[in-house]
Amino acid sequence: MTKLADKIWLNGQMVAWEDAKVHVLTHALHYGTSVFEGIRAYDTPNGSVGFRLRDHLIRLEDSARIYGIKIPYTLDQMIAACKDTLTANGLKSAYWRPVAFLGENGLGVTPKGDNIKVDFAVAAFPWGAYLGEEGLQKGVDVCISSWQRAAPNTIPTAAKMGGNYLSSYLIGKEARGRGYAEGIGLGTDGRLSEGAGENLFLIMNGKIHTPPVAASILGGITRDSIIKLARADGIEVIEQALPREMMYLADEIFMCGTAAEITPIRSVDDIPTRAAGPGKVTKRLMTLFHGLFNGTTEDRFGWLDPIQAPVPAE
Repeated sequence: MTKLADKIWLNGQMVAWEDAKVHVLTHALHYGTSVFEGIRAYDTPNGSVGFRLRDHLIRLEDSARIYGIKIPYTLDQMIAACKDTLTANGLKSAYWRPVAFLGENGLGVTPKGDNIKVDFAVAAFPWGAYLGEEGLQKGVDVCISSWQRAAPNTIPTAAKMGGNYLSSYLIGKEARGRGYAEGIGLGTDGRLSEGAGENLFLIMNGKIHTPPVAASILGGITRDSIIKLARADGIEVIEQALPREMMYLADEIFMCGTAAEITPIRSVDDIPTRAAGPGKVTKRLMTLFHGLFNGTTEDRFGWLDPIQAPVPAE
């Protein structure tokens, strides 16, 4: 077992990393019945903050609501669990993984009864750039996957559900097997959807284009943040269905997500973008986004949730 931190919050208790275990007949292990979030804490000049911590956990509740999973903790209790896990591990910046899942409820696909066991855990540990530090600077090479995203009215893509990520696994595995950093999934209509774990943005003639929520994407919180930051900066953002070939014609392309943050794309299917890496608009958005955490961008939307105050200089 790779130990990434000392403590994990599990069902109301802080336990040692190596003791955070579940039974092999846990329902989620067999059927993918888990909802989860990826959230980042940043060390800022004003102390440690959670980036849109409450919004992420509201989405966790929403994902559970779609599946009828009753998380046995309130929103405020889950927020406190995240903050406690960060401080218990002595971290100032970290990646949080809160997860709620159906526990040991028997092996039926649909558990019966009113007392369905739902477990909840929070891990916090250091995690750098998801697609590598070099990728942030120079951009990454991606490919269009042969695997499509889930069709409407099959698996709800609005839920950040464990079982949904089998699609991501196939898309990412195929891409890396072919030598690319990431794969891009199309919807069942052949139009652009999203990466294996990232939302997509294309820049053409100074305007940003991104697939809509109806394109079988997860409505990412980082995606929403970028749209708001761009519009506040006077950059037009258009949410619309996009054909595959627009990836080959774009001036700039980037992916975003909690893990990936903002990662530029330099080529798609071996066709370079016109910028061949991070272009002017992408760089501007990276500056605005990371400026939230180094103090150069005003937190006008109230996204930074204080966790630890800075230690005064002696």
